[in-house]
Amino acid sequence: MRQQIGELISEALAMFIIIAFGDSVACMYVLYDPSPYLNAYWGVCIAWGLAVTIAIYATASVSGTHANPAVTLALAIFRDFSWKKVVPYWIAQVIGAFLGAAIVYVLFGPVIDHFNATHNLTREAGGAAGVFFTHPGLAITPMHALLDQVILTAFLLFGIFAITEQYNETAPGANSGALIIGLLVATIGASMGYLEAWAINPARDFGPRLFAFFAGWGSSALPSPDNYWWVPIVGPLIGGVVGGGAYQLLVHPFLPARQRALEEARQAAAVNRNSPNQTTR
Repeated sequence: MRQQIGELISEALAMFIIIAFGDSVACMYVLYDPSPYLNAYWGVCIAWGLAVTIAIYATASVSGTHANPAVTLALAIFRDFSWKKVVPYWIAQVIGAFLGAAIVYVLFGPVIDHFNATHNLTREAGGAAGVFFTHPGLAITPMHALLDQVILTAFLLFGIFAITEQYNETAPGANSGALIIGLLVATIGASMGYLEAWAINPARDFGPRLFAFFAGWGSSALPSPDNYWWVPIVGPLIGGVVGGGAYQLLVHPFLPARQRALEEARQAAAVNRNSPNQTTR
């Protein structure tokens, strides 16, 4: 029980770290004029990616740092993660994201209010909402965003499965895997992030969205314009299964190290069957 509680705390802490840094860089990007990232969007992506890396280094030894319900679901389907832990992990991840958004609000609350006053915006109308949660970008409809989130999260899980695959002889070592996963997140954001702010994580979007709902953004957060709130939840959950499944189908069966391990296991089993020390009935 103590270990299970520790795992849930670690998942919450991981999401807290990711949102505290990630939504803060969103504040830096959106709220300041001129924005320090106006012509340096890659810096926003790197900040999000390094937030993921830090979270992994801080918590992976305890919970494995899923820090994403889509990751948890894919691991349960394809890598024998306990189904009994899936929903508790999801809840912990959302709680951590909620608390991370609260810290961002403590830090940037006055700046948010100044931004809205300067631009004649209100929280109820969605002013500065984009610093907390995602929304469709230029020319993107909610249904197109759903497809985008499936694809982007599929890329994420495909990459995570490759990076963490025990039989992948070209995967980074244990100490550098966290950095590569962070760079994967940053690369997705740099190449596809403007579509709808690359949620690729239901907890990353819903936790801050829930906080914003209670912090005065109301219906602009939940259910949000065009009832968009469910898209960054459903899309990544589907995409995680697609990406993890694609790796398991297209790469995993053909890994040479896996083939060698299977052959060695078959040979060991054959030796045991033929051992003269075994008795027969």
